[in-house]
Amino acid sequence: MQKTKRQIQKEQTRKKIIEAAYKVYSENGFTAASAAIAKEAGVSHGLLFLHFPTLDELLACLSAEFAHSICEEFKELAGTEGSIEDLLGAHVDILSAHEGFYARMVAEAALLPKGAANALANVQACFAAYFNAVLDREIKNGVLKRLPAGILLHTWIGLLHYYLLNKDALAPGGSVLSRYKKQLIFTYCELIRRQ
Repeated sequence: MQKTKRQIQKEQTRKKIIEAAYKVYSENGFTAASAAIAKEAGVSHGLLFLHFPTLDELLACLSAEFAHSICEEFKELAGTEGSIEDLLGAHVDILSAHEGFYARMVAEAALLPKGAANALANVQACFAAYFNAVLDREIKNGVLKRLPAGILLHTWIGLLHYYLLNKDALAPGGSVLSRYKKQLIFTYCELIRRQ
């Protein structure tokens, strides 16, 4: 069935609102006013609420789309025969491309409605699948210490989150993940590599 012009227009408006919310929330946090989102999208305040009756619904939808998009990027890592360094480098690159919004999700997780908060866990779970596969291979090959995979994953994610939460001090005006990428990967791998 072919979509009508009205259905297409409605989808385009909804997409504009989601893109505007992504930008506004990335820059100003999740307490940003709905008026700022409407203005960025170029729609009336009423039209914004016609598409998303509450800001929680908008944030849940945006977060779900964000998590899906990031997971699709992680899928490109599937079957990789690269080293743990290669995987961590790809992880940093993907998160760096979305650093503003991801950092807000980490820093303001307590402000997120339940559906949106689950998106952050989904992003981490998607990466975990690839991390565990590479980790298992590197442990079997004698490259890495035999340590619990969950602890290693959470240590890596915790390290990234620490830097994201302290971005203003560590990389004011720039990408903290890009700036410290090599140092983070090197230091982390030195901790888990067999001597």
